[in-house]
Amino acid sequence: MAHYISDECVSCGACSGTCPVEAISEGADKYVVDPDVCIDCGACEDVCPTGAIHPAE
Repeated sequence: MAHYISDECVSCGACSGTCPVEAISEGADKYVVDPDVCIDCGACEDVCPTGAIHPAE
């Protein structure tokens, strides 16, 4: 299950540089996770300053 980025994202970009498989990219309003590429490692979740990244439910 891939992580997802909620509306609390402030588009700082910290998560995209941390993702080991480059599954995170800048979207129209916030950064987005490509669920087909995400390996669910949680590295992005640890660096998000606003807590906008969550594991999929």
